[in-house]
Amino acid sequence: MSRDGLLLAYYGDDFTGSTDALEAMTAAGVPTVLFLEAPTPQALARFPDARCVGLAGSSRGRDPAWMEAELPAAFEALARLGAPILQYKVCSTFDSSPAIGSIGKAIDLGVARMPGDWSPCVVGAPRLGRLQVFGNLFAVAGGVGYRLDRHPTMSRHPVTPMHEADLTRHLASQTARPIALIDMLELRRGDARPPRGAAGGEVPVVFIDVADEQTLAEAGRIVWENRGAGLFSASSSGLDYALAAWWRARGWLPEPPGLPPAKAVPVIGAVSGSCSPVTASQLRWARAHGFLTERLDLGRALPGATRAAEVERAARAAANAIRAGRSAIVFSAEGPDDPAVTGFDETAARAGLSRGDAARGVGECLADVMRGILVEASPKRIVVAGGDSSGEVASALGIEALTAQAAIVPGAPLCRAWSADPSRDGLEIVLKGGQMGGEDFFGKALGQG
Repeated sequence: MSRDGLLLAYYGDDFTGSTDALEAMTAAGVPTVLFLEAPTPQALARFPDARCVGLAGSSRGRDPAWMEAELPAAFEALARLGAPILQYKVCSTFDSSPAIGSIGKAIDLGVARMPGDWSPCVVGAPRLGRLQVFGNLFAVAGGVGYRLDRHPTMSRHPVTPMHEADLTRHLASQTARPIALIDMLELRRGDARPPRGAAGGEVPVVFIDVADEQTLAEAGRIVWENRGAGLFSASSSGLDYALAAWWRARGWLPEPPGLPPAKAVPVIGAVSGSCSPVTASQLRWARAHGFLTERLDLGRALPGATRAAEVERAARAAANAIRAGRSAIVFSAEGPDDPAVTGFDETAARAGLSRGDAARGVGECLADVMRGILVEASPKRIVVAGGDSSGEVASALGIEALTAQAAIVPGAPLCRAWSADPSRDGLEIVLKGGQMGGEDFFGKALGQG
C-alpha cells in the first residue's frame, strides 16, 4: 500500500507505551511498525504495507526544556508522513507533571504541527482496565478499580504521583489552553461534536470519556469524523482502540484477528528497572518458579569507579544461568518500599549524581547488563520491565524498528526486532510497563500458557 494510505502516526512518550500502541493497532488488523529513530525513506521502504507508523521516545521522564529541544523535530518528521492523525502516545495512567513528562507542554508543541482546530484526548482503555467517567480516570489493580488519586501505585509514583483524578484539572496545571470534556451523557446520545477553537485562537484540548465498548467506539467516531485536515492528539492507546472500534463498526476492518499466542522458548533473559508493586509480585513469582533473580547493586553500579565491575558481575550471573537452561532476571528494585527505592536519593548523592541523572544511569547499567547477557548467552527472547529502562535497553541494542508478532499480556506484546546487525535482527523482545501483567507475567513471556 502506498504511503498515502497511512491512517495514523504516533510518538510514544516511552518505549513500553510505544509497544502498547503497536499492539493495539496490529491486533486490530492495521499493519504497524515502530521505529526507534525518525524513519528515513529507506527505512520506511522496508515496510510498504504499513498503515500506522510509530516513533518510540523518552519524553515521559524529561523536563519541558528537553521537550522544547527535541519534540518539534520528531513531530515534524511524523507530520510529513501525511497521516490524518498525529498522536502523542501517553501512558494510560496519564501520570505527568508541569516539571516532568508534561503532557501539556507536548500538546502546546504538537498542535502547531497539524492544522486541526481542536485536539482530542482519549485516555480510557477498557482492555487495559482504564476507565474515564465524567473526566475522572479510574485504573484497575488486582481486580479492584481505583480512582487514580487513590490508586495504590500511581498515587505514590516516585516521580509523577497522581494527586488529581479529574484529568481536566490535572492537565490545566500544564497548559494554559482551553480544556473541555465530552462526557458519558453526551456520548450515550451519539450526537456529540467537539468544541473548536476560533480563528486565530487557541486550539482547545477535548477529553472524551471512555468506560466501555460503546463509548470507546463513539469516541473513535467523534475523532475520525471530525479529523478535518489533520489533528494532533495526546492520548493513550485508548485512541488506537477507539479508532479501530469505529473503523470496524463501519466495516472498514474485519473482526479483530488479534495476535497469536507466543510460542514457548526454553529460557528468557530479562532486566527490570521497575519499582512497581506489580513487577515486584512478578519477580517473586519468577523466583518461586525457578528463575534466577539477581539484584543489581545500585550502590556499586552508579559510581563510576565500581560501575563496570558490578555490571559485569550481574551480566555474568545471568548468562551463566541461561547457558545452564535457567531463565534469569537482573533487577534494580523489588517494589516501592525496597531500600533501593526509599534510599535512592542518598545513593545518587553518594555517586555525585542528580536524581534524574541517577535514574537514567540505572537504565544505562541495565542496558549494559543486557548487552552482556546477549553476548555471553545469546537468548532468543528477552524482556525489559520498566518504561525508562525499556528505552535505554532497546536504544543500546542497535535495534532500528519493532513489529508485534504475538500476544503476551495486554499492553506488552512479543515484538520482532529489525536491525542491520545480524545478531540482533529477528531478536524477540518484550517491553513491559510497570503496571502490565499478572503475577505470572514472566511465565507468560516464556510462552507458558
